[in-house]
Amino acid sequence: MDLVFATNNENKLKEIQQLLGASINILSLKELGCFDDIPETGDTLEANALQKARYIYERYGKNCFADDTGLEVDVLNGAPGVYSARYAGEEKSAEKNMDKILSELQDVAHRNANFRTVVALIIDGKEFFFEGKVKGSILKTRQGKEGFGYDPIFQPAGYSSSFAQMAMDEKNKTSHRGRAVKKLVKYLKNYL
Repeated sequence: MDLVFATNNENKLKEIQQLLGASINILSLKELGCFDDIPETGDTLEANALQKARYIYERYGKNCFADDTGLEVDVLNGAPGVYSARYAGEEKSAEKNMDKILSELQDVAHRNANFRTVVALIIDGKEFFFEGKVKGSILKTRQGKEGFGYDPIFQPAGYSSSFAQMAMDEKNKTSHRGRAVKKLVKYLKNYL
């Protein structure tokens, strides 16, 4: 089965293909021939994920899924949340986003946070949502070189390392995206 993943993020593509295995072939937007800047104007993760999936389904007629992920920091009232990618500005700089979070939490002891991913799937015209969430905390400094986004400053609960210090297979077992995609995979296997 071919399934389009509505993203241009190569890191996400690798993570997802590893989780899905060989029974489902993931097509990137590039492979689909879509080079559009797909809008993300929703004010929730669910709205953004569905907006991206609908964009592909309506224009290309392909079964597809899209995700949106947010880092939700307790003392920041859930921010940056749906604005995680653009938290420090429209250029979507992971380094500047991390700098902003670390600056805002500089003198804060309570550093609890969640990473949450919502996947919107459109298959044969039907829409479904799958959510994954992981609790953790924001570290005081960056740790590790793997992963992307906020991974160097997020330590999942029960672990002594950041997401950026974990191998991809270990991160996939615990991550928000991994949890959401496992629900997606379970659904797709039943669907097939």
